[in-house]
Amino acid sequence: MTNKYFLTILIAGFFIAHSNGQENKNIDTKPKFTAHNKGKIFVSWGGNRENFSKSDVRFWGKDYDFTINNMVAHDKGKGYNIDYINPARMTIPQTNFRLGYFINDHYSIAIALDHMKYVMDQNQIATVKGNINLPLADAGSEFNGTYNNEPVEMTDDFLQYEHTDGLNYVHTEFSRHDDISYLFKIKNTDKFQINLTEGIGAGFLFPKTKTTLLGKPRHDDFHVSGYGISLKSGINFTFFKYFYIQGELKGGYINMADIRTTKSSEDKASQEFFYLQRIICVGGIFKI
Repeated sequence: MTNKYFLTILIAGFFIAHSNGQENKNIDTKPKFTAHNKGKIFVSWGGNRENFSKSDVRFWGKDYDFTINNMVAHDKGKGYNIDYINPARMTIPQTNFRLGYFINDHYSIAIALDHMKYVMDQNQIATVKGNINLPLADAGSEFNGTYNNEPVEMTDDFLQYEHTDGLNYVHTEFSRHDDISYLFKIKNTDKFQINLTEGIGAGFLFPKTKTTLLGKPRHDDFHVSGYGISLKSGINFTFFKYFYIQGELKGGYINMADIRTTKSSEDKASQEFFYLQRIICVGGIFKI
């Protein structure tokens, strides 16, 4: 190859490289914040509504031991309410708190508190099995007797039963997250991103049970009562890298074998049931 041809190729190569360099300068090569999750933390706060399966609830103490079969209960939603963001009243509605950390781009671990509310349907008629033998001078002795799956109306003087301060599920969650923005042809995920999330959780129940049983004074304090497990699936909308809205369906199983009902430590209750939550929360995600 002559020097003339070599010089021509060298000059042409220079201009081609220079041209490509100019084009690359016009391409945004800045790494996107949303491209990777590892090392980020996230925190969220929201509200929920619940449905509960029917539950057999056993009550026992010094002078009684009976089970209410297929108890029906509901939640105690407040709808749209300022209490969700009022610092002095934020713990009153049904709420969800979560604090988590991404261990890699797709998986996170979090601590969470689901503050649910469980209220027995008052005046329902349910079958009762067991016995009540209170001293005749005690309140509630009018219900003395042996019950063999007999229908009984849940009147105020027989039983008022609720976990309304609340049905507190304190748990750890392990979740997967997947960016599906490409399905909607979203190119700049730092402005708007859509993610799917699924997870599993397990923890303990720490309710404050408000129970008036056979006229006895209630315990009215927080108490570790059992355990729960849960599964969830949700969709996450992240705006401007750091802020998000997330909707979830979350279901689980709760087993409470040690529920305090009255001021006497001899008086207990136990129950197990399934639940379904619908959750909407807002949150933030940040790099540490």
